[in-house]
Amino acid sequence: MIRVGVVRGGVSPEYDISIKTGGHVLRSLPQDKYKPVDLFLDREGMWHVNGLPADGERIRDSVDVVFNALHGAFGEDGKASWVFERLGLPYTGSEPEPSYVAFNKTLAKKTFQDLGMKTPRHVLFPAYNEDLDGSRDEYAEKKAQKVYETFPPPWIVKPLTGGSSMGIHVAKTYPELIRAIDQGVNLGVSVIVEEFIFGKEATVGVIDEFRNEKTYALMPIEIVIPKNKRFFDYDTKYENTVEQRCPGNFTNQEKADLSQMAKLIHEKLGLRHYSRTDFIVTPKNGIYVLEVNTLPGLIEESLLPKALSAVGHPFPQFLDHVIGLAIKGNKK
Repeated sequence: MIRVGVVRGGVSPEYDISIKTGGHVLRSLPQDKYKPVDLFLDREGMWHVNGLPADGERIRDSVDVVFNALHGAFGEDGKASWVFERLGLPYTGSEPEPSYVAFNKTLAKKTFQDLGMKTPRHVLFPAYNEDLDGSRDEYAEKKAQKVYETFPPPWIVKPLTGGSSMGIHVAKTYPELIRAIDQGVNLGVSVIVEEFIFGKEATVGVIDEFRNEKTYALMPIEIVIPKNKRFFDYDTKYENTVEQRCPGNFTNQEKADLSQMAKLIHEKLGLRHYSRTDFIVTPKNGIYVLEVNTLPGLIEESLLPKALSAVGHPFPQFLDHVIGLAIKGNKK
C-alpha cells in the first residue's frame, strides 16, 4: 500500500476550503492501492500527522507521497512545495518557482501577454505602509484617483495574491472605488485594480499526460452567476448558488480557443500535474485571461471535479493519475 499524506488546512484565509478539499481527497483515494494519511497544517503553521503534532522527520517517515490540498498563501505560492522538496518527498502540484509566478497576479499577467493573450488592464499598489503612505483614507483616495485617470469604471479590486475570490470588490463609482481600496489596505498585502470585463465567465481545467495527450484540456465550463451578484464571489462559489454549465454555451471556435489557451498557459508557466485557468469571453473583443489556479478546489461542488465528471472520469481515478505522476516524476 502506498501511503499518501494529504496536506490540508494551512495559514491562509482559505483554510476552511482546504480542509474540505483535503477531506474529499482523503475519502476518495482508491482503498485497494493507497493508505490515506492526514497531514494537517494548523493556522499557526504547526504540522500534525493523523492528529498528532509532528516534525519534518516524522512526516517523512509517515508517508511515501504527498497530495497537496492547500489553498492560498503557503500552499499555492510554492512554499509548501519547497518544504516537500527539502524532505525529499514526491508531491502533487507545481514546483516552487512556477507556483510563485502563477500565484502573483501581475507576474502571471506578464506571461499571458507574452503569449499574445488579452488580460484586463490593471494598476498595482504595493502594500500600504503607514509610515510612508500617511493616513489610510488619504492613501485610498490618492490611489483611487490614479485608477480613475487610467481607465474608466467599473473596476474590480483584489489582493495581488490569493484565491477563492476572497477580498475582491467591484466598484461602479468613484466613492465605491475609494472604499474598496481602503478595505483592500486592511489585508496588509499589495492591491491590484483591474478594469471590469463584461462577458461570459469560463474556466478550463488541464491535466498532464491524460488520455494520450501531453497536456489535456477538459471541456470549458460556463459560470452563470445569480442576477443579484456582481461577480463570482466567495459566497457564490461555495454556497452552490451558481449554475455551472459543462460544456458551456460557447461557439465551437470559442471552445477550441479556450482549451488551447489553457494548455499554453499551463505549459508556458511550467506547471505540473493539473491546473485551472479562468477567462471572460466577450461578444466583441474576444477572450480575456483572468488568472490561473495551480491548486484549484477539489470539493464536490468545485469546477474541476465537475469537468472530470462531464468527460466520464471518476474523481478517484483522477487522484490515482495525479499521484502516479508525482511518484513517476520523483524517480526521474
